[in-house]
Amino acid sequence: MKRYVNLAVTVAAVAATVLPALAGGPRAWWVLPLAVLSSVPVLWRDRALVAVAVVVGVATTVSAALGAPPLLPVGPLVCLYTFAARSPLPIRLLGLVLTAAGLVVSLLHPHPDVEVLRYLSVAYVFSYALGTSTRARRTQATALAERDRRVAGERTAAVLRERARIAHDLHDILTHAVGVMIVQAEAGPLLVRPHPDRADATFATIAATGRDAVVQLRRAVGGLREPADHPLDQPGLAHLTALVARVRATGLDAVLTVASGPAESVGGARPEPPAGQAGQARQAGVVLVEPPADVGVAAYRIVQESLTNVVRHAGAGSVRVLLAWSAQELTVSIIDDGHGDRASGADRPGYGILGMRERAQACGGTLRAGPAEDGHGFAVTATLPLRAPAVA
Repeated sequence: MKRYVNLAVTVAAVAATVLPALAGGPRAWWVLPLAVLSSVPVLWRDRALVAVAVVVGVATTVSAALGAPPLLPVGPLVCLYTFAARSPLPIRLLGLVLTAAGLVVSLLHPHPDVEVLRYLSVAYVFSYALGTSTRARRTQATALAERDRRVAGERTAAVLRERARIAHDLHDILTHAVGVMIVQAEAGPLLVRPHPDRADATFATIAATGRDAVVQLRRAVGGLREPADHPLDQPGLAHLTALVARVRATGLDAVLTVASGPAESVGGARPEPPAGQAGQARQAGVVLVEPPADVGVAAYRIVQESLTNVVRHAGAGSVRVLLAWSAQELTVSIIDDGHGDRASGADRPGYGILGMRERAQACGGTLRAGPAEDGHGFAVTATLPLRAPAVA
C-alpha cells in the first residue's frame, strides 16, 4: 500500500511540475530537464531522503535562477513534508536549513520578489506543519498500541497469578483435610471397642474436617466465577486457633503461641513460650489481630501446609506454632520433634515447600525450611513484612 501511495505522490508531483513547463509554447532546452529533476526523484525519497532533497532543491533553484517560468515547487514541498513526518530531529533541522537556503536563493537572485517569497513561505510552513501532524498521529498510534499490548500482558499475568493462587489454595486445602482425615480414619477402628468415647471424637473430627474442606473448596472454586472487584473471603490468622485444634484432635500435641517482639531461635531450637502464655495459647478463644490481608492469608496457608506435613510425614509427637510480632514484620515458625528428613515430604515428589516459599515471596517475605538447629525435628520459618516496601 505504501508503495502505491508513494507512486501516486510522485506522479502528482511530476504532473504539477512538468506539464506547466511544456505549456505556453517553446521553452529553452534546459527547462524540461530541470522540471524532471525537480520532481521525478521524489519517487526514491524513502531510500535516500537527503540526497533526493538536494537534487530536487538544486534543480528548482537553478531553474528559478536561469529565469524559467515560475513553477510550483511540488518536489521540495513533498521532501519537506517527508522530513517533518518521518525523520529524526537532526535530519529535520538539516531539511529546514536546506529548504530555507534554496528558497532564499531562488527568490532573491537575480531579481528579488518579496511577494512570491511570502506566498511560498506560507506553502513551505504548511507542508512542514502537515508532516509534523502526521508524525504526531503516528507516535500516538504507536503509544496506544504499546499501551494495549501492555494492558493485555498485565491481564494475562493477572490470570496466571490467579490460577496459581487457586492451585495453591486447592493443594493446601485438600492435602490438609485429607491428611487429617486419613490419620483419624486409621486411628478410629483401633478405638471403637476399647475407647468408644475417643472413637466418637475421632469420627467427629473427620466430619468437621471434611465440612471445613468443602467450605474452603467452594470459596476457592468460586474465585473462578466471582468478579475481580468482589474478592472472596480468605482464611487468616484468626482461623489459626481452629486449625491447630483440628490437628490436636489427631492426637498430636499442637500448641499455638503468640508473642510480641522477634522470635528467638527461630528456625532452630524450639522456643519455650513465656510463663502463662502457653496456657493462654492452648485455649480455643485466642484472638489474633489480623495483619494486611495478603500477609494473613500467606501465614495461614504456610501454617496449614506445615501442619499437614507434620501429620502425614514427620512421625512427630508435638508441634509448636509460634507467631512473633514486631513493628515491621511477622515471623511464623512451625517446629516439630519428628524426623527432620521427612517432615517436608522431601523424600517424595510434591509442591508443599515450594508453594509455601512462593506464598511468602508473593507478599515480600522469605521462608526457610530444614532440620532444627538442635538436630531434633524440623523447622519452617516464614518472615512476612507488615508494611509495603517504600517505592523509590
